[in-house]
Amino acid sequence: MAINGPSHVNGELSVPGDKSISHRVALIAAVAEGASRIEGFSSSADCQTTLECVVRLGIRVERSPRELIIHGNGLSGFQPPETAEALQAGNSGSTIRLLSGLLSAQHFASEIDGDASLRRRPMTRIIDPLTRMGAHIESKDGCPPLRIFGQPLRGIAYQSPIASAQVKSCVLLAGLLAEGRTTIAEPALSRNHTELMLKEFGARIEREPANAWSVEGGGRLNPINYQVPGDISSAAFVISAAAALPNSRVVLSGVGLNPTRTAFLDVLRQLGARVTTHDLQVRHGEPVGNLRAESSELRCKSNKTTLSGRVIANLIDEIPIIAVLATRVEGRIEVREARELRVKESDRIRTVVDGIRSMGGEIEEFEDGFAINGPQQLKGGLVESAGDHRIAMAFAIAGLFAEGTTEIRNADCASVSFPDFFEALASLTGPGAVEIL
Repeated sequence: MAINGPSHVNGELSVPGDKSISHRVALIAAVAEGASRIEGFSSSADCQTTLECVVRLGIRVERSPRELIIHGNGLSGFQPPETAEALQAGNSGSTIRLLSGLLSAQHFASEIDGDASLRRRPMTRIIDPLTRMGAHIESKDGCPPLRIFGQPLRGIAYQSPIASAQVKSCVLLAGLLAEGRTTIAEPALSRNHTELMLKEFGARIEREPANAWSVEGGGRLNPINYQVPGDISSAAFVISAAAALPNSRVVLSGVGLNPTRTAFLDVLRQLGARVTTHDLQVRHGEPVGNLRAESSELRCKSNKTTLSGRVIANLIDEIPIIAVLATRVEGRIEVREARELRVKESDRIRTVVDGIRSMGGEIEEFEDGFAINGPQQLKGGLVESAGDHRIAMAFAIAGLFAEGTTEIRNADCASVSFPDFFEALASLTGPGAVEIL
């Protein structure tokens, strides 16, 4: 993939269905009782992996261009896969962590594995609470593959040491099948799609004080019709380009605007970006609307912006594009307390640092983040994506900022979350800006 800059972006775009929501609606519909109709399901490779897993577990899924119909078999309705081959989560941490919660209480043993990247990602963060609930899970050094021996679970009160929507969702989904009440608290509020969705399906779930949620086990979930909004994390790349490039303006329709996901928009506005929302509505408890972004003068107030603490949990997917954007901002942007980036699809701190430097930029690396003084003029270079979809997309935008040609290795990994990203980007740029090699 080659990007020729500098360039600009103009036009209208619809981004793929929200990846986080799509994972959850597929899994929860699979354990409801009856047929759920889902529109706008994400086309991402990660979410297709989740669908493939539930199909192997005996769930019938009808697919058409317009919708999915998932025929749920009830909370204990999964069936053992017909072959001994492990369930494959691919590159998806959401698939393996959320599905493990449901598998822990089934009536059979199962194994779930992933690609080389996923096999390096820590699973002790879900193994610990599930084990406390009575689950029996075997792993090698706390990483995939996971061997899960289904057995009865009991509700617990669990204080998560990290703010993680995947951990929270895993525990709540296991709690649906546990005896009694399961409560999970976290140090900061992570994205809340699971909680909102469980209410839609009729689960007995309640908000507790101090960033905690409780769910009662032993009930039943009702099938629903669900419309998935556009993915704001995918939208972030195009919004950043429009805000930072001269003579640019884009409109994105039907984007999910859940407050636990919009910290990125707050950061942009603090930097002076002209980003506005229109036609707001609420669907299934999720705010949805249109976004408009246009060329802006970007600068840090008091010449420095520090992103740290509780906001990091709600920015974690957008930090790579924030790093790229920082090269266009007057002042210093510093990201700290983001050590979680070290154990994502790649070591995202390291890959961001390497990418910025490969394009002639200056960046300071910390164990828990980085700092960039801007503005800087990037130059075309060779960027290694490390097989990480968010790195590939972030540095495609960097290529639009840069002088000359930027080549991105293994750029097709963008399909993990946004299969048509480069085609979409080409539709917004001038001729020759995006070369799909």
